[in-house]
Amino acid sequence: MDSILRRCKNCGRYTMRKDRCPYCGGELEIPHPPKFSLDDKYGRYRLLMKIMSGEIKLSQDIINAILVSHKQSASQGSGTR
Repeated sequence: MDSILRRCKNCGRYTMRKDRCPYCGGELEIPHPPKFSLDDKYGRYRLLMKIMSGEIKLSQDIINAILVSHKQSASQGSGTR
């Protein structure tokens, strides 16, 4: 089901338009969070993408450690199939 309500990233106002904000012309986003699940299969990948895109600010040492552990776990998981 598609969400009807949208929120502007620039001014924070709500609208029902889908293309752009009628007040400031800014980009719109869906204001509702995604459905929560304790068994989140893709949470690790979402976190990894946020770190790699710079959305989450971490020191370079921590980023390198996370990437190394991700590569190790990915290589171990692919060998069992």
